[in-house]
Amino acid sequence: MNTPIRKPKSAAGTRSDSVYAGLRRAIIEQALMPGDKLTEDVIGERFGVSRTIVRTVLARLHAEGLVDMQPNKGAAIAQPSLSEAQDVFETRMCLERQVLVRLAEKVTSDDIERLQRHVHLETKANAHDGPAAIRLAGEFHILLASLSGNGVLARYVDEVVSRCSLILALYGRPHSSDCSIHEHQQIIDALQSRNSQAAIDAMDHHLKAVSDRALLSSTSDKHRDIRSILDRYAS
Repeated sequence: MNTPIRKPKSAAGTRSDSVYAGLRRAIIEQALMPGDKLTEDVIGERFGVSRTIVRTVLARLHAEGLVDMQPNKGAAIAQPSLSEAQDVFETRMCLERQVLVRLAEKVTSDDIERLQRHVHLETKANAHDGPAAIRLAGEFHILLASLSGNGVLARYVDEVVSRCSLILALYGRPHSSDCSIHEHQQIIDALQSRNSQAAIDAMDHHLKAVSDRALLSSTSDKHRDIRSILDRYAS
């Protein structure tokens, strides 16, 4: 049987993926905030790509609910309503419960070790790198979903976790990352004991604490330098 030959990605495809990854990370780390304008020329200049590639990336982020695109108004980081935010958190809780049901049945010692290593990274980042700590907190949930073995479930969890980061940037109030790390450890401990109900209870408590912080922020910065922000994510 002949092995099918995989075509290498085109240079344009590689550049598109790089811009997508950079912008998405800037959104998740809350460097780019809800309402920030995303000008094609500025993004193209900072990442060194054409406007065609930028449009493709913005369309991809729009499909994930991270970017708003309106005719004659261009693109901006999405600003979900409180009602939409509640819907996203409700959906996330349902998805993550199912992740834990599946994972408690099949979790391995290697899985537990990967989760422990991730929490260790969270602890290190919490001490000196706020943006990375925000991103790693979300990636813990994405890792749980990937370990469940259900690719569709993992994809949906990835999307809702990213949208929750955006929601917290818009509505959230400050919260100690130490609490989140402790709650992540409780979930790991329950999984290690193969106690799916304890894991679900820990996750419900954790996500309720996160959603309860979704209060309207009174701070707003109208003079954000998007060029300098993008420079940090264009490398």
